[in-house]
Amino acid sequence: MTNETTDEWLDALLPRLVIDCPDAVIVADRDGRIRFWNPAASRIFGFAESEALGQTLDLIVPERLRARHWEGYNRVMAGAPSRYGEGDLLSVPAMRKDGSRLSIEFTIFPARDAVGEMIGIAAFLRDVTARFEEIRALRRELAELKANSPAAESL
Repeated sequence: MTNETTDEWLDALLPRLVIDCPDAVIVADRDGRIRFWNPAASRIFGFAESEALGQTLDLIVPERLRARHWEGYNRVMAGAPSRYGEGDLLSVPAMRKDGSRLSIEFTIFPARDAVGEMIGIAAFLRDVTARFEEIRALRRELAELKANSPAAESL
């Protein structure tokens, strides 16, 4: 395969990576309005692309977490460094269209213009609800075992 063929293949692949990625890819502008919503975001959150585009991230951020979310988001848009840069994984609750909660893990990519000003954020999100629930059940079971163990009774 020549470099030219490789480059053509890569040029065709790159847009598909974002669109067909099995993880949700969401891009929000400076104001937190959704500008890109891939099919995996629709699968995970239940909103069609047409329902999500133009909406704020409040669409998926639970109400009780919105103030904290926007404080951090606006701080980063103003130029402060993100606490979650460099590929750090963030785990938070989120909301589906039907109002049900899910647990997500995500990384962010701060988007900058040609002069380095923040213009938005891309997020790469994965639904980890099943794993979160399994860990929570195991923790409860462990707590019960500890509470009922003979060593616990002698304390």
